[in-house]
Amino acid sequence: MPRPARAVSLLGRFLSTALLLVVLASTARAQVVLRQVYGGGGNVYDRDYVELFNRGAAPVSLAGWSIQYASATGTGLFSNSAPSLLSGTVQPGQSLLVGLSVSTSGTALPTPFVAGNPATNLSSTSGKVALVRSAEGLACNGGSTPCGPDQQ
Repeated sequence: MPRPARAVSLLGRFLSTALLLVVLASTARAQVVLRQVYGGGGNVYDRDYVELFNRGAAPVSLAGWSIQYASATGTGLFSNSAPSLLSGTVQPGQSLLVGLSVSTSGTALPTPFVAGNPATNLSSTSGKVALVRSAEGLACNGGSTPCGPDQQ
């Protein structure tokens, strides 16, 4: 038996509204991601850096966020090294460079960039970098002490 036209219309309207809410909820989340990590300060550029990218449709404030680093090997926690505190806003489709430890050689990092913690010295071969929505150091290392979903 075919459905009445009104029931189909209401169901379609409900599904359209539900889909719109899902789309709005997913776009409301911050969409800033690590785009590139460079740990060879002095080889090509005069400092280590991390490039952030906003892949979302809205500006994202980085106030209270941090970049944290841990060795690729070993059991040190992200909280063992001082976080690089972030500030400013990343516009949709835009990148932001965060300069870290400085070297005496290499090409100057393109400006503008945000100065991160100069004590954050990234390995030129391996390591772990976390973009965190907090200024507190993570009590995990992503290896021997896994990071949970509440640590982001």
